[in-house]
Amino acid sequence: MKSVHFAPVQGHTDAPYRHFHNLIYGTSSKFYTPFIRLENDSIRQRDLKDLLSPLNDNTSIIPQIIFRDKEELNVLVEKLKKEKISRIDLNMGCPFPLQTGHGRGAATIANHQLAESVAELIKKNPDISFSVKMRLGLSQPDEWKSLLPLLNKVNVSHITVHPRIARQQYSGDLFLDQFEQILEQSLNPVIFNGDIRKPSDIDLIFSKFPTVAGIMSGRGVLGRPSLLSEWKEGSEWTHDKRIEKMLLFHRRLLDYYTENLCGESQIISKIKPFWEYAEEEIGRKSWKSIKKATNIAKYHSAVASIK
Repeated sequence: MKSVHFAPVQGHTDAPYRHFHNLIYGTSSKFYTPFIRLENDSIRQRDLKDLLSPLNDNTSIIPQIIFRDKEELNVLVEKLKKEKISRIDLNMGCPFPLQTGHGRGAATIANHQLAESVAELIKKNPDISFSVKMRLGLSQPDEWKSLLPLLNKVNVSHITVHPRIARQQYSGDLFLDQFEQILEQSLNPVIFNGDIRKPSDIDLIFSKFPTVAGIMSGRGVLGRPSLLSEWKEGSEWTHDKRIEKMLLFHRRLLDYYTENLCGESQIISKIKPFWEYAEEEIGRKSWKSIKKATNIAKYHSAVASIK
């Protein structure tokens, strides 16, 4: 059975979002935390709070870590081990310059010395199930060729590949020929990530790459939260059904924020990103009204315009 994974997106897929998404849609997909990193030689408290939140009780949650060298990698893994974590996803694919500029994310792919440290760490921790999230490279689509042979020497649960280079961010052509080479050469299961927005996109990937182990979607699910549920059910929902469920999901999340945050500005700044990738789903007019809303009354009016 092919697996489906909900990719982490910074500022969006926190514990409340994951909790209520699974409550409403129940996809049984694997969820990942937005990347966890070090701050002053320790895990950021907000990252740890999100990872250990009781709201994770209804999801299969996997912490993702981001690192720039062997030292950061070792510290992060050791600190997560102390929290009794048994699964860790290694972020070697984040394309944002704020991370790659410091040697993290996609900048690690061609760092052969660091890749050797990754393989060594995986070997030394057989009780932890590791996975890797990667791009093809930072600036060239064949940079993965120095990393994959090292990953082939160890066992990981899967390798998730977004077949773009970091400098493309999330647009431009996918290098599907490079992905196919990875799929053929990898001794570990491979997950496809990138440009999955409709259930038919998932079917297309599985048809084009029959040996792929599964798919991962982040922004696609943020824009169409029912995406993975629709695919698992084997039929595309009507627009009315998708919007009905999406509004229910939104209400549950908004109720939670209203009860747990202090003040209108905090609530509205936290809930507005819910719609950031949903323009195609809810229509440009409603999407723009939500984006422009400056208070709760205007926000509710904008959401009420969604049909």
